[in-house]
Amino acid sequence: MREFTSFLQPHLNAYVSFQIASDRFSTTWETSLFLFDKHLSVFYPQEMKLSQEMVDTWCKKRKTEKNNSCRSRIYPIVGLILYLRKRRITEIHEPELPRKERRVYIPHAFTEDELTNFFKACDEISNLPKLNRYASKRIIIPVLFRLLYSSGIRTCEARMLRVEDVDLSHGILNIRLSKGTAQHYVVLHDSMLELMRQYDNAIQKLHPNRIYFFTTNRGSFPSRTWLAKNFRETWYKYNNAYSTAYELRHNYAVENINSWTNIGFEFDAKLLYLSKSMGHCNVEITKYYYSLVPGMADILEANSESDFVIPEVDYD
Repeated sequence: MREFTSFLQPHLNAYVSFQIASDRFSTTWETSLFLFDKHLSVFYPQEMKLSQEMVDTWCKKRKTEKNNSCRSRIYPIVGLILYLRKRRITEIHEPELPRKERRVYIPHAFTEDELTNFFKACDEISNLPKLNRYASKRIIIPVLFRLLYSSGIRTCEARMLRVEDVDLSHGILNIRLSKGTAQHYVVLHDSMLELMRQYDNAIQKLHPNRIYFFTTNRGSFPSRTWLAKNFRETWYKYNNAYSTAYELRHNYAVENINSWTNIGFEFDAKLLYLSKSMGHCNVEITKYYYSLVPGMADILEANSESDFVIPEVDYD
């Protein structure tokens, strides 16, 4: 990790340690904090006390930024100020976050051929040279991406899974902290559980005292950029359409909803189970996936036995 250089260095180090101990630290937070530290070093080299001006000048929304990107950049600074205020280190106010903008991006709808191609490419990772730096990668990628596909957990939840939170006896994942602070549990499919057991036996030989279930050679969890890079390499080996690893989560929700036909009142119960498993704070968030179900029109057509999704009315 890089070193802070501004007068705020001791407090920044303490804050980072606090976040790491709370399992809330990420590469995104690290980048924002170091950029803020650089801002202090460059523009306030002689100052020894944090002021409102220092915070406001860096957190002000830039002309090139949208609301969401600005929120992502300054959110760690909001957390820092709140941390300092609770400890009576400062009295300044945290910056106001811009209003969150609704995303209009529609996730990619995977085809069976695309998924077959993707997992074929994942399995071909084993053909990498038999070098130590590739040892973990060869066995992590085929399992990590299958876990995302079969469980619908967030990419950050999979990356930061601790060994102690994976129950390989009963096939249950304990998701402590992810988006928000809601703890929840995920039950693995039997085939995924068996694969996780095989992976655990293999990785144990390389890293017998590891902390994270999917560990790097340095003993930490895989970074967000590492996961994105390896997804792109495997995805585009045989596929052309644009996609991201996070869309495996969308696919999980969509496939579940697509399968709930002709089940009557059981639908509400299944929706609740899906919501809890995916770590949503309420069912309304899960209902968002209705707008992402590409096969819903086909299901309606099949059930109506008509060439039209909504049959025309015979007014006679």
